Amino acid sequence: MILARIVGTVVATRKDARLEGKKLLVVKPISPQGDDESGYMIAVDTVDSGFRETVLVVTGSSARNAVECKDRPVDAAIVGIVDEVMLDTLHEAELAAARKK
Repeated sequence: MILARIVGTVVATRKDARLEGKKLLVVKPISPQGDDESGYMIAVDTVDSGFRETVLVVTGSSARNAVECKDRPVDAAIVGIVDEVMLDTLHEAELAAARKK
């Protein structure tokens, strides 16, 4: 699973018929701390997520097995809306030390 933030939408007037009615969103992978990571992805929204929300994205066969994506040409699907990310305090301290270097 990939932690990501929704940063945009994709409008496609012509697309595979199996994608008709599916919302396509641009997502940016993020770290558990909420920092942007490199790259962008286009994902099918299966959970009615919105702009700037933090979401869980699955890719490959996991995306094709998402409820609304079965038998559709999908490589990435949004399968959850994240309320909160918590890391253990030891890991947080290691990350803070690494950032200072």
